[in-house]
Amino acid sequence: MLLKNGSKGDDVKKLQEKLGLTADGDFGPGTEAKVKAWQTANGLTADGIVGDGTWGKLFGSAAPAASAAPVAPMATPDFKLANLKGHIPDSVIAQIPDTAKRFGIASPLRLAHLLAQASHESGHFKAVTENLNYSADGLKKIFPKYFPGNISESYARNPEKIANKVYSSRMGNGDEASGDGFRYRGRGFLQTTGKSNYADFDKIVEDDILTNPDLVATKYALASAAFFFQKNKLWSICDQGSTDQVVTLVSKRVNGGTIGLKERLSEFKKFYDLLK
Repeated sequence: MLLKNGSKGDDVKKLQEKLGLTADGDFGPGTEAKVKAWQTANGLTADGIVGDGTWGKLFGSAAPAASAAPVAPMATPDFKLANLKGHIPDSVIAQIPDTAKRFGIASPLRLAHLLAQASHESGHFKAVTENLNYSADGLKKIFPKYFPGNISESYARNPEKIANKVYSSRMGNGDEASGDGFRYRGRGFLQTTGKSNYADFDKIVEDDILTNPDLVATKYALASAAFFFQKNKLWSICDQGSTDQVVTLVSKRVNGGTIGLKERLSEFKKFYDLLK
């Protein structure tokens, strides 16, 4: 269940009727304000978002199955998470059960593929925000299209200016002056980037990601990576097995090539041996 400003439909009508509002099925500012007031009065976080907790307290029942989750409900496997201790941070282990339920991680095989790619891309679960602190020479080498001639000198060592230029007017972002490039720069273990990708992820979590994009790094680092796998139909590739060939196929979809393949293979084998 996830209803918030911009949601429409019969569930919104039911919510509005319960709150004594005109039931037009359109979740706008008025409905949001009423939800916040109700949440405050009932000891809940007043975020104006109706998730399972708010819905259950309002109606004394579970959320409607039709809008319960972004994937079909399934029983989460009894992963051997204790085996991962010492190999990945405890904070990442703690994210696995909820992430598995949300994104259809239905086997140790899928989880091992996800963790292997996330580990490599984030420097073993350490980097959760894109590093854009490039020198002038670095900009010319990495982004030659955007920094011809000496233009790189005025952007060097200024991550905000760099992101706003490089990511402007694409991936749903506004122009350079909008600040969207830096606001929606890469975050999470697989570097979710661009306003349109943040907006897609926003639809399946209760927090307002567009307003609070840093949550992708602090709260949803693993979930955003799993969302990438789901959105790009990687689970069907993961399900093909544990061979080097399969890991290579997954790596190409994640990275666009085979950069770091040796470590990706090593990480996958380690995690799969721990989980299977």
